[in-house]
Amino acid sequence: MAVFKIVHITKYQYNWPIKESINEIRLYPHNFVNQDVLQFQLLITNNPEVAVSTDSFGNKVGNFSTLESHSEMVIESRMLVRVNHSLKIPEIDNDTIQDLQKEKQKSIALLRCSYPEVISKQNIIDEILNEIGIENKSIVTLAQECSAYIYNRFTYTKGITTINTTVDEILETREGVCQDFAHVLLQLLRTRGIPARYVSGYICPNKAGLRGEGATHAWVEVFSPSQGWLGIDPTNNIWTMDNHVKLSVGLNFNDCTPVKGTFKGLAIQSLSVFVSIGYEDGRHFEEFNDVQQEEIPDDVKAQLDYIEQTRQQHIQQQ
Repeated sequence: MAVFKIVHITKYQYNWPIKESINEIRLYPHNFVNQDVLQFQLLITNNPEVAVSTDSFGNKVGNFSTLESHSEMVIESRMLVRVNHSLKIPEIDNDTIQDLQKEKQKSIALLRCSYPEVISKQNIIDEILNEIGIENKSIVTLAQECSAYIYNRFTYTKGITTINTTVDEILETREGVCQDFAHVLLQLLRTRGIPARYVSGYICPNKAGLRGEGATHAWVEVFSPSQGWLGIDPTNNIWTMDNHVKLSVGLNFNDCTPVKGTFKGLAIQSLSVFVSIGYEDGRHFEEFNDVQQEEIPDDVKAQLDYIEQTRQQHIQQQ
């Protein structure tokens, strides 16, 4: 069991003022059998009213808008969370894919999590499964072996993928970060008809030096008829431990995006994320990341260049 104090700050900055920013956030930690939320506080620039609802996956979702002109928006969540994954350490069981049929017939949610994405390189997924060997293996064993394959055959490399990188692209380069590896594991498991879902959260640093620790993290939950949803982290090839803190679940990253939104205006947006993790014994860990944004379309870039040139000319004439 462990208790963590986590501060997550998302900062958007714009080179020109924008307005009518409409946003959706999934920054509320889960209350569930392995995890208790002891405290939670949300702070947003200009203190907008946040409408909170629950989505189809059971995640708490916040929606808010800032109508007035602004050049910066900061969203800060503060939480105190107690985690006890020892309550959910997977046991070795003999549940197979065939044992899932009755469960899936009773649950649309499980069916939704059982269908793989349509991709161009599905043949590579099939080849990986054939190499692993899928016959007469339990769900838990197959999940472990798929996770181990990704851990051993894919390279953990920061900065070469974005939130829009596809499974096809990851299979081609065999490089990426936690969200990329989670998407590959989802494709492997769902190809076999095993319900699996994407998990967004944090991995808190420990003495083992886990990959991706100290920042937002992603892993997978696989469904076993005997044990329910079990968390497995292919980036580190481990079942989730007391240092995995869960925010939200979904079919993929898009269902779990911590912050997403839109705005009116012509401006270049920059995004930075700061995560601070405090422990009961006084230890403290911080990580700051500038998030790589999508390429700006050429026509928008031309308009922004024209605006900047006009501004510079105006300054020179003063």
